Amino acid sequence: MPYSPPSRARSGPRRRTLLASLAGATALLTGCASGAGPAERAASAATRARARAARDSADLLTRYDAVLDAHPALADRLSPLRAAVAAHRDAFGGTPDEKTGKTGEATQGAKARQSPSPVPTASADRKEALTSLASAERTVADRRAAALLEVPGELARLMASVAAAGSAHAYLLTEAAK
Repeated sequence: MPYSPPSRARSGPRRRTLLASLAGATALLTGCASGAGPAERAASAATRARARAARDSADLLTRYDAVLDAHPALADRLSPLRAAVAAHRDAFGGTPDEKTGKTGEATQGAKARQSPSPVPTASADRKEALTSLASAERTVADRRAAALLEVPGELARLMASVAAAGSAHAYLLTEAAK
């Protein structure tokens, strides 16, 4: 009896068609269940990171203002650094509130959180005030550097630049405290 190959024309759907349909249905259901695609989640993470950076800069401004109020003799040394922090806040989308000089978002966040640690007021405590300010700058710079992996390109470049500036501020403040 001669061997006859099976016919190519099979009835019903093919295995590839079923697998492709199943993969498509899974992707559709997963997309609907999560509520946001990868691009939307990345945009949301970037928005949160940008808002956090603006709040951090606004908090630093508050600290600079407190040190300047307590130690007006440091104005020549601190004013350029404070101006840079204000520019950083603006670069992250914070806008000055007309009455307080803080960002609107940062003002709301400041009410929810405790105010920054008190600034030493005695003239002998200038060194401590500068050291405290340097520590705050360093903490914010480290937080921004750590967030670089979670944000998209342009925001990451901005955060890296501002983190480097914050590290430079911390160095200058530490040197001034010596």
